[in-house]
Amino acid sequence: MTSPREELLPSTRRSLLHRVATAQREGRAPSLAVAVRREGRVAWSGGRTGLEGQAPDADTQYRIGSITKTFTAVLVLRLRDEGLIDLDDQLEKHLPGTGAGGATVFQLLGHSAGLGAETPAPWWERTPGSLRPELADVLGERPQIHPAGHRFHYSNPGYTLLGSLVEAVRGVSWEEALRREILEPLGLHRTTYEPVAPYAEGWAVHPWADVVVSEPAEDLGLMAPAGQLWSTAADLLRFAAFLAEGDDRVLSAASVREMRTPAAAAETGGYGYGLGLQIVKTDSRVLFGHAGSLPGFVAGLWFSEQDDIAAVALANATSGLPAATVAAELLAIVADAEPRIPEPWRPLPEVDQELLALTGIWHWGTHTFTLRLTGGRGLALRPLGGTGRGAAFVPQADGTWTGLDDYYAGEPLRVVRRVDGSVDHLDLGSFAFTREPYEAGADVPGGLDPAGWRGLGG
Repeated sequence: MTSPREELLPSTRRSLLHRVATAQREGRAPSLAVAVRREGRVAWSGGRTGLEGQAPDADTQYRIGSITKTFTAVLVLRLRDEGLIDLDDQLEKHLPGTGAGGATVFQLLGHSAGLGAETPAPWWERTPGSLRPELADVLGERPQIHPAGHRFHYSNPGYTLLGSLVEAVRGVSWEEALRREILEPLGLHRTTYEPVAPYAEGWAVHPWADVVVSEPAEDLGLMAPAGQLWSTAADLLRFAAFLAEGDDRVLSAASVREMRTPAAAAETGGYGYGLGLQIVKTDSRVLFGHAGSLPGFVAGLWFSEQDDIAAVALANATSGLPAATVAAELLAIVADAEPRIPEPWRPLPEVDQELLALTGIWHWGTHTFTLRLTGGRGLALRPLGGTGRGAAFVPQADGTWTGLDDYYAGEPLRVVRRVDGSVDHLDLGSFAFTREPYEAGADVPGGLDPAGWRGLGG
């Protein structure tokens, strides 16, 4: 059997190279740097350039625009995990006087705070941050254009507020908190506030002629938490691995899973937003990550949990090359050409006989389900026919379980026993699951017809 960590097949590498070369040519990008990570290591990287000099590689810096927001979200979640804030806190509690203080931290993270998409003119991405020295200059006279919590509306100023929240609670600059709490622990030494050579220069390409003009690279000031950072394909792959698995030096696996949980549904199909992460559902997989752009640069970072693959695409052009789409396509090329080899099935190392006795067929009314025992005393409840509500459940200290996903996420599952200790039914958020459909003698809500099951003949 081949090793799942072997090198990519020549045909896969050829497909990746072809996609990158086509993207750079058709997108008319001065340069493009890409990399793909599979099962814990960089599986492939490449670069193309139409300029004189060395082609970019996975260590070449590009500006990553709104991927910066994901870093800011990690800083905010760290504050929550340390008990310094709560996601349901109104901003006003920690950052008074903004005019948007009624919005909660959670709403700001998920772009449902109702704030405007951009700052007042002039265009903040192409002008120095010194033009907006105060939060009032970023938010303008009418910070909220929608009621907080009513809809998804992407907001760059919202992440300025989150960066300012980090500074207010930490007592240090956003840049210092970022370096100390994320970049250094994760070894992201090529992710910086200002560019550090080797880096790509930002260009705009004329839409009707093959000529270019240099784009300014401004210090965004207060808007930095929304889009300031420079990074490399290699660093962003390491960041993607952290976002998939967690790292207790920065955020736990549970907290990064929370980032990947939809917080607001966007108004286009197949797209959602978590806490600082975009979520895209395709026919084959769910992608987590973020797109980014600033004048002169476009960027895309995606990872797939089910495939254990991440991909990054970075280009130095204001428009033309859809970097986020290219990153998603590179991920799909590898995942589809070389599907992930599953780990061997293994028996559980130990088993609780009482839990084992709970497994098997259960009925909610006339709906039939199976209950399976999983690792770590977990349970999985699934409809027998393959359609319907189901979930995985994790054990709690009080002897109950809590749902992890879908309809039953956060819902309690408990075993209800009779006086003699035998199991009467499972209670799942008030739904009674019995061994037989509407089992006689079981505590079924609404009671049972004394006549029992019968035909309808004359």
